[in-house]
Amino acid sequence: MDIKSDGRLDYSDSLLSRCDVVVASIHMGGQQSEREISGRLIQAMENENVDIIAHPTGRIIGQREPYELDLSAVLEAAARTGTALEINSYPSRLDLGDVNARAAREAGARLAINSDAHETSQLAVMRYGINVARRAWLERKDVLNALSLKELLASFKR
Repeated sequence: MDIKSDGRLDYSDSLLSRCDVVVASIHMGGQQSEREISGRLIQAMENENVDIIAHPTGRIIGQREPYELDLSAVLEAAARTGTALEINSYPSRLDLGDVNARAAREAGARLAINSDAHETSQLAVMRYGINVARRAWLERKDVLNALSLKELLASFKR
């Protein structure tokens, strides 16, 4: 689901409350100021229906630099709201990288590893996200999709 340029979400809370898992991310407007980008991410995390923020720095390796954002404020908000941050396994993203994934863990945020696959043949890229998590010294308890189903369901905000 998209986080719009004013921080609103694509869908209504009444619809989102019926979803099992809600993943939100910025897809447009990445040229905004540090304050605006950080505010958009934090506003999304403060929504009780948002469980995961995808590709939080917005980088695409070799194509687009990360957004200007206050990463420490974003990490603090993730920890405070219980919103997980994604380690995007797609080779051109790898967002969060190992240094930022480690900082997220140290801030008390949890992470989720995602393939960002758009077709089944791309699912194999998960190994790259797992490697990022290993380089960040993440443990099983730090990664949502390494939890048992019972632990996973209990970890969501709703």
